[in-house]
Amino acid sequence: MRLIILATATIAAAGGYLYSQAQARTPVVPDEHAGHGDHATAAAATLTAQQAAALPASGVTAAQRVTASPRHGEWVAIKVGASDSVMAWVVYPERSQKAPVVIAIHENTGLNIWTRSVADQLAAEGFIGIAPDMTTMAKTGDLTAETSGDVGRQLIARATPEFVNAALDAVAGYGMSLPAALPKYGVIGFCWGGGRSFLHATHAPSLGASVVFYGSPPNAEQMANIKAPVLGLYGGADARINATIPGADSAMKRLGKSYEYHIFDGAGHGFLRGQENSEANAKATQEAWPKTVAFLKAKLN
Repeated sequence: MRLIILATATIAAAGGYLYSQAQARTPVVPDEHAGHGDHATAAAATLTAQQAAALPASGVTAAQRVTASPRHGEWVAIKVGASDSVMAWVVYPERSQKAPVVIAIHENTGLNIWTRSVADQLAAEGFIGIAPDMTTMAKTGDLTAETSGDVGRQLIARATPEFVNAALDAVAGYGMSLPAALPKYGVIGFCWGGGRSFLHATHAPSLGASVVFYGSPPNAEQMANIKAPVLGLYGGADARINATIPGADSAMKRLGKSYEYHIFDGAGHGFLRGQENSEANAKATQEAWPKTVAFLKAKLN
């Protein structure tokens, strides 16, 4: 695939092309996704500024958080195979030591400002956060432009499981080759990306950790290949996804694999981005994110 580069680019390590900070700060259109809204809740309102800063932004506040972030973020084009590439938003932590890499996998409409804000939040916790766009190969024009709704879902139809795993391999390789990185990486995914995070664990023997936010599991045959520990985080009101948990838990136990999961009462599908939708979503976020950070630090540091 031939990339159309809209800003002056320079070739970087491991097959990456750096884009300018001016382009990185370009405003984007908020993503639309079922189950995510913009209503404030009592639970969210009671948080102090310091407590709120320790959690990922919601879909409503993500753009503001990314713009105001003190951390360095940049667009990079990462080569996948012989002819494809993915655009990725890379954010560096402010720390003196080298950092492990965590890849944030977006929902089923492509990379948006919210997933980029998750990468920034991962960097705030000491990781090199990378948010790749699995719809890059289906785009024309500005490859950093955000998609949403039906358009994003149409583009993502081309992101086969095989391509996503190859792209994650390439992104992990790029990330771990950075001078500021440790040779360790984990993945975290949301909705569609949560399923891809679980699936990547069946593919990558060097993966250090997989975090699944309300994503579907692979089948038992695929699970036999898992080496990394898996953490699952689910909303109690998400019956469609939660119906898959008992089978996944049984299979992982039978296979001797590490699978820890938590179900948060009353929270809906996509609760991390839809924190303003309900008090249950806000409470689930406040409980799930510290578990996520602790898990990643324990497995990658």
